[in-house]
Amino acid sequence: MNRTGFVLNLPNGLTLARILITPLFIICLIKGAYSMALLIFTLAGVTDGLDGLLARLMDQKTTVGAVLDPIADKLLLVSAFVTLAVQEMIPAWLAVVVISRDVLIFIGIAILEVSRVDYRIQPSIVSKCTTVAQLSTIFLLLLSIQTAALEHALAPVYGLTTALSIASGLHYVYLGITIMPDTENDAGPGEP
Repeated sequence: MNRTGFVLNLPNGLTLARILITPLFIICLIKGAYSMALLIFTLAGVTDGLDGLLARLMDQKTTVGAVLDPIADKLLLVSAFVTLAVQEMIPAWLAVVVISRDVLIFIGIAILEVSRVDYRIQPSIVSKCTTVAQLSTIFLLLLSIQTAALEHALAPVYGLTTALSIASGLHYVYLGITIMPDTENDAGPGEP
Protein backbone atom coordinates (compact mmCIF):
# COMPACT_ATOMS: atom_id res chain seq x y z
CA MET A 1 0.00 0.00 0.00
CA ASN A 2 1.35 3.40 -0.93
CA ARG A 3 1.79 5.19 2.39
CA THR A 4 3.06 8.50 1.02
CA GLY A 5 1.01 11.70 1.08
CA PHE A 6 -2.21 12.13 -0.82
CA VAL A 7 -2.02 10.62 -4.26
CA LEU A 8 -4.65 11.69 -6.77
CA ASN A 9 -4.74 8.49 -8.77
CA LEU A 10 -7.76 7.14 -10.65
CA PRO A 11 -9.22 5.14 -7.70
CA ASN A 12 -8.90 8.10 -5.31
CA GLY A 13 -10.35 10.38 -8.00
CA LEU A 14 -13.42 8.13 -8.25
CA THR A 15 -13.83 8.22 -4.47
CA LEU A 16 -13.59 12.02 -4.46
CA ALA A 17 -16.13 12.18 -7.29
CA ARG A 18 -18.52 10.11 -5.15
CA ILE A 19 -18.11 12.57 -2.29
CA LEU A 20 -18.64 15.55 -4.59
CA ILE A 21 -21.83 14.21 -6.22
CA THR A 22 -23.48 13.39 -2.89
CA PRO A 23 -24.81 16.96 -2.39
CA LEU A 24 -26.20 16.91 -5.93
CA PHE A 25 -27.93 13.61 -5.15
CA ILE A 26 -29.50 15.08 -2.01
CA ILE A 27 -30.64 18.21 -3.86
CA CYS A 28 -32.35 15.97 -6.42
CA LEU A 29 -34.13 14.09 -3.62
CA ILE A 30 -35.28 17.33 -2.00
CA LYS A 31 -36.50 18.74 -5.32
CA GLY A 32 -38.34 15.49 -6.15
CA ALA A 33 -36.16 14.83 -9.20
CA TYR A 34 -36.15 11.10 -8.46
CA SER A 35 -35.07 9.95 -11.93
CA MET A 36 -31.98 12.13 -11.72
CA ALA A 37 -31.41 11.03 -8.10
CA LEU A 38 -31.56 7.39 -9.23
CA LEU A 39 -29.06 8.08 -12.01
CA ILE A 40 -26.65 9.85 -9.65
CA PHE A 41 -27.03 7.15 -6.98
CA THR A 42 -26.36 4.44 -9.57
CA LEU A 43 -23.27 6.33 -10.73
CA ALA A 44 -22.10 6.61 -7.12
CA GLY A 45 -22.63 2.86 -6.64
CA VAL A 46 -20.61 2.08 -9.77
CA THR A 47 -17.74 4.31 -8.63
CA ASP A 48 -17.86 2.59 -5.22
CA GLY A 49 -17.22 -0.76 -6.85
CA LEU A 50 -14.73 0.57 -9.38
CA ASP A 51 -12.44 2.49 -7.03
CA GLY A 52 -11.54 -0.56 -4.96
CA LEU A 53 -11.24 -2.84 -7.98
CA LEU A 54 -8.98 -0.40 -9.85
CA ALA A 55 -6.85 0.22 -6.77
CA ARG A 56 -6.16 -3.51 -6.55
CA LEU A 57 -5.70 -4.13 -10.29
CA MET A 58 -3.50 -1.07 -10.84
CA ASP A 59 -1.62 -1.54 -7.55
CA GLN A 60 -2.68 1.96 -6.50
CA LYS A 61 -3.91 1.32 -2.97
CA THR A 62 -3.23 4.29 -0.70
CA THR A 63 -3.80 4.99 2.96
CA VAL A 64 -5.84 8.05 1.99
CA GLY A 65 -8.00 5.93 -0.30
CA ALA A 66 -8.57 3.38 2.45
CA VAL A 67 -9.83 6.19 4.70
CA LEU A 68 -11.79 8.16 2.08
CA ASP A 69 -13.71 5.18 0.67
CA PRO A 70 -15.72 4.38 3.82
CA ILE A 71 -16.23 8.11 4.45
CA ALA A 72 -17.68 8.48 0.94
CA ASP A 73 -19.97 5.50 1.58
CA LYS A 74 -21.18 6.84 4.92
CA LEU A 75 -21.71 10.34 3.57
CA LEU A 76 -23.84 9.04 0.71
CA LEU A 77 -25.84 6.53 2.76
CA VAL A 78 -26.44 8.63 5.87
CA SER A 79 -27.47 11.62 3.74
CA ALA A 80 -29.83 9.43 1.72
CA PHE A 81 -31.45 7.74 4.73
CA VAL A 82 -31.91 11.03 6.62
CA THR A 83 -33.35 12.85 3.60
CA LEU A 84 -35.71 10.01 2.68
CA ALA A 85 -36.85 9.61 6.29
CA VAL A 86 -37.55 13.34 6.61
CA GLN A 87 -39.55 13.12 3.38
CA GLU A 88 -41.38 10.12 4.88
CA MET A 89 -40.37 7.93 1.94
CA ILE A 90 -38.74 5.33 4.15
CA PRO A 91 -39.66 4.39 7.70
CA ALA A 92 -37.94 6.65 10.24
CA TRP A 93 -37.05 3.60 12.37
CA LEU A 94 -35.00 2.21 9.49
CA ALA A 95 -32.99 5.43 9.22
CA VAL A 96 -32.46 5.37 13.00
CA VAL A 97 -31.14 1.78 12.88
CA VAL A 98 -28.78 2.53 9.97
CA ILE A 99 -27.44 5.74 11.49
CA SER A 100 -27.20 4.31 15.02
CA ARG A 101 -24.90 1.57 13.72
CA ASP A 102 -22.57 4.16 12.20
CA VAL A 103 -22.64 6.30 15.35
CA LEU A 104 -21.84 3.20 17.42
CA ILE A 105 -18.86 2.40 15.20
CA PHE A 106 -17.65 6.02 15.39
CA ILE A 107 -17.90 6.01 19.21
CA GLY A 108 -16.00 2.71 19.33
CA ILE A 109 -13.19 4.12 17.17
CA ALA A 110 -13.07 7.27 19.34
CA ILE A 111 -12.77 5.14 22.49
CA LEU A 112 -9.95 3.09 20.94
CA GLU A 113 -8.15 6.28 19.87
CA VAL A 114 -8.50 7.92 23.30
CA SER A 115 -7.36 4.68 24.96
CA ARG A 116 -4.38 4.58 22.60
CA VAL A 117 -5.17 1.04 21.62
CA ASP A 118 -3.41 -0.19 18.51
CA TYR A 119 -6.09 -1.49 16.15
CA ARG A 120 -6.76 -2.03 12.49
CA ILE A 121 -10.27 -2.00 11.15
CA GLN A 122 -10.98 -4.49 8.43
CA PRO A 123 -14.52 -4.60 7.09
CA SER A 124 -16.08 -7.96 7.92
CA ILE A 125 -18.28 -9.99 5.59
CA VAL A 126 -21.31 -8.89 7.64
CA SER A 127 -20.24 -5.25 7.28
CA LYS A 128 -19.80 -5.57 3.52
CA CYS A 129 -23.21 -7.27 3.22
CA THR A 130 -24.71 -4.46 5.33
CA THR A 131 -23.34 -1.81 2.97
CA VAL A 132 -24.69 -3.71 -0.05
CA ALA A 133 -28.10 -4.05 1.64
CA GLN A 134 -28.20 -0.35 2.53
CA LEU A 135 -27.22 0.67 -1.02
CA SER A 136 -29.80 -1.78 -2.42
CA THR A 137 -32.49 -0.31 -0.16
CA ILE A 138 -31.98 3.20 -1.50
CA PHE A 139 -31.63 1.97 -5.09
CA LEU A 140 -34.77 -0.17 -4.91
CA LEU A 141 -36.76 2.63 -3.28
CA LEU A 142 -35.78 5.09 -6.01
CA LEU A 143 -36.46 2.49 -8.67
CA SER A 144 -39.88 1.71 -7.16
CA ILE A 145 -40.87 5.35 -7.67
CA GLN A 146 -40.34 4.76 -11.39
CA THR A 147 -41.84 1.25 -11.38
CA ALA A 148 -44.70 0.80 -8.92
CA ALA A 149 -44.51 -3.00 -9.39
CA LEU A 150 -41.40 -3.07 -7.17
CA GLU A 151 -43.13 -1.59 -4.10
CA HIS A 152 -43.92 -5.07 -2.73
CA ALA A 153 -40.18 -5.82 -2.58
CA LEU A 154 -39.42 -2.92 -0.22
CA ALA A 155 -40.62 -4.48 3.06
CA PRO A 156 -38.35 -7.57 2.83
CA VAL A 157 -35.39 -5.38 1.84
CA TYR A 158 -36.08 -3.09 4.81
CA GLY A 159 -36.13 -6.16 7.07
CA LEU A 160 -32.87 -7.52 5.66
CA THR A 161 -31.15 -4.12 5.93
CA THR A 162 -32.32 -3.78 9.53
CA ALA A 163 -31.14 -7.27 10.49
CA LEU A 164 -27.75 -6.85 8.83
CA SER A 165 -27.24 -3.36 10.31
CA ILE A 166 -27.94 -4.67 13.81
CA ALA A 167 -25.77 -7.78 13.31
CA SER A 168 -22.91 -5.68 11.94
CA GLY A 169 -23.18 -3.17 14.79
CA LEU A 170 -23.10 -5.95 17.39
CA HIS A 171 -20.16 -7.57 15.61
CA TYR A 172 -18.17 -4.33 15.81
CA VAL A 173 -19.07 -3.97 19.51
CA TYR A 174 -17.77 -7.51 20.08
CA LEU A 175 -14.54 -6.75 18.17
CA GLY A 176 -14.08 -3.52 20.14
CA ILE A 177 -14.47 -5.34 23.44
CA THR A 178 -11.94 -7.98 22.43
CA ILE A 179 -9.42 -5.32 21.32
CA MET A 180 -9.63 -3.26 24.54
CA PRO A 181 -6.97 -4.24 27.08
CA ASP A 182 -8.13 -5.77 30.32
CA THR A 183 -7.07 -2.93 32.64
CA GLU A 184 -8.03 -4.92 35.73
CA ASN A 185 -5.49 -7.61 34.90
CA ASP A 186 -2.92 -5.12 33.60
CA ALA A 187 -2.73 -3.24 36.92
CA GLY A 188 0.30 -4.04 39.02
CA PRO A 189 0.18 -5.08 42.67
CA GLY A 190 -1.52 -2.52 44.83
CA GLU A 191 -2.75 -0.53 41.83
CA PRO A 192 -6.48 0.04 41.40
